[in-house]
Amino acid sequence: MSDTLTATPVDAHLHEDGSPERLAIDTIRTLSMDAVQKANSGHPGTPMALAPVGYTLWAKFLRYDPAHADWPNRDRFVLSVGHASMLLYSLIHLAGIEEIDAEGNKTGNEAVSLHDIEQFRQLSSKTPGHPEYRHTTGVETTTGPLGQGCGNSVGMAIAERWLAARYNKDGFPIFDHDVYSLCGDGDMMEGVTSEAASIAGHLKLSNLCWIYDSNHISIEGGTDLAFDEDVGLRFKAYGWNVIHVDDANDTNALAKAIEQFKATTDRPTFIVVHSVIGWGSPKAGSEKAHGEPLGEENVRLTKKAYGWPEDKSFYVPDGVAEALRQALEVRSKPLRDEWVAMTDRYRQAHPDLGAELDLLLKDSLPEGWDADIPFFPADAKGLASRDSGGKVLNAIAGKVPWLIGGSADLAPSTKTDIKGQPSFEANNYGGRNFHFGVREHGMGAVVNGMALSHLRSYGSTFLVFADYMRAPIRLSAIMELGDIWVFTHDSIGVGEDGPTHQPIEHMATLRAIPGLDTIRPGDANEVAWAWRAALEKADRPTALIFSRQALPTLDREKYASAEGVMKGGYVLADCEGDPEVILIGTGSELSLVVDAYEKLTADGVRARVVSLPSWFRFELQEKGYKDSVLPPATKARLAVEMAGSLGWDRYVGSHGDTVTMSTFGASAPLAKLADKFGFTVDQIADKARALIAEAASTDKE
Repeated sequence: MSDTLTATPVDAHLHEDGSPERLAIDTIRTLSMDAVQKANSGHPGTPMALAPVGYTLWAKFLRYDPAHADWPNRDRFVLSVGHASMLLYSLIHLAGIEEIDAEGNKTGNEAVSLHDIEQFRQLSSKTPGHPEYRHTTGVETTTGPLGQGCGNSVGMAIAERWLAARYNKDGFPIFDHDVYSLCGDGDMMEGVTSEAASIAGHLKLSNLCWIYDSNHISIEGGTDLAFDEDVGLRFKAYGWNVIHVDDANDTNALAKAIEQFKATTDRPTFIVVHSVIGWGSPKAGSEKAHGEPLGEENVRLTKKAYGWPEDKSFYVPDGVAEALRQALEVRSKPLRDEWVAMTDRYRQAHPDLGAELDLLLKDSLPEGWDADIPFFPADAKGLASRDSGGKVLNAIAGKVPWLIGGSADLAPSTKTDIKGQPSFEANNYGGRNFHFGVREHGMGAVVNGMALSHLRSYGSTFLVFADYMRAPIRLSAIMELGDIWVFTHDSIGVGEDGPTHQPIEHMATLRAIPGLDTIRPGDANEVAWAWRAALEKADRPTALIFSRQALPTLDREKYASAEGVMKGGYVLADCEGDPEVILIGTGSELSLVVDAYEKLTADGVRARVVSLPSWFRFELQEKGYKDSVLPPATKARLAVEMAGSLGWDRYVGSHGDTVTMSTFGASAPLAKLADKFGFTVDQIADKARALIAEAASTDKE
């Protein structure tokens, strides 16, 4: 269905001068203008245009207790147009949201004070240029890269549906909140938004409402330079309820549209709001109002047009903040208080589920959650790490019900389905297996949204397709989320599929992301510890890198325990005395360097094997430990990995070398590729001997 809502007359937003609604809306506009002007940087036009939208939603509909910003059943407000951050900061300030620190404690401070707004975009302020999750209370997700907030909101809506399906019981509606996302023309152009919208329509997420600011302006000029489609028709085709509001200033029509959303029970809602960027300013309707300050004179003229004191900056009229705070409190405090009382009764009526819910909301794990993780006996034939990864995932999933996720249409290949569990679909929101379709980018953004709602969510695909979802992976690290990214088919070991499917540079690009723990385990027992490492950290994302081809399961009675994975790197096999050469391996190449080690040892060479599955974890260790694994005195070091060499210099040093990939791969059986690119036991052993000789020669000099 599609409706167009408008009030009569069209300028009904003006009301009488000084009306509470008009004062509040213009306060948001002028705070935004002043903050951008003082910072001499930012985006004033969109907050000015959307102030009526933000005010209407927060004052009349949003279920949000400012005194308890972490209330699990609060409505979520996602500002996907993150460049319009001053709209959100103004609302947080006027709403009186109380700050919660990193440990989850209330500080007694305002989340965003007027002083914080005056420090917009300044170092260490609570009001950075784009909203940052964990940095500013009231910010539900980090936004800025357009489209990501839209995808996150779908994940949040999915999470609400899953939580409700698992925990709601008769008389106990523990979860029944809605998710709103404010998005713009840029969001609509980004492909990730289309992927996420398609998923949401398929799943009939009627708790999801996107409000689309259609202002027809982009940085380069009018959107008709590159974008002239009927977005409403597109969303109707996705299966959304589409509503049009002709004028963003028409708060009556906005309210009617949101009421229609709340009455819709069979699909998500898409409200198209037509606005004028920089409304009321001399730059209104121009790209000049988008990404730069209006200028002192234009700020003065705009305030004059609003009937605002022209000589006052960061001015909040008496009663404006109090009115919004009262509106939120009257609507939300009773709901939150009843929710707290209801959950107390719930724990008594359903003690097992109540205890489980408490753990989930604390981002904790059940006692004995890893008890069923198998130990894998030595096996020369072994199994692919994607297969052992699937076995470990299922062992954990039986103990952690909120470990849920899926794949971008590759679960049979990535081995990430949870056995015996149904799929999450519109007719079963309690399913734990997710089908994201061939939508890697959308999957990443959705998984982030699920993690933002306390679920331990994972998404999987082939490693080579990590490029399609780099933005959400990066954002998961920025937000310190506990996502688990499962990437299989990790090297030229993909073989016959050829260079399009053989990742080369991908390990380096993932390792380059700050805060992302990228782990490439070398056998089944390293896989088990890698999964442990991923689950133990709810405030850090992990990328698990698995093979398609079988990897020998190493004899852990002969070699060191795989628990060394927890430190990122460890001595797997050693010699008597100081090593002449250190062989370093990860993933499928670990068994290769072990075989080379055995060959060298048989020839009397003092060799050491170091397994280095996680550079991130290894760098967290004390220098003494790192030097014990990679002693500085041993100059002959050889790293072996079927990927690019970038970054390995820090571990092999100036006298070491690598057996890595400097070109793309080729389509052929793996044995042929290994011989062609130097990944054989003899080639590794010969390279090691050459490095020993070179080191000896250097020592003599």
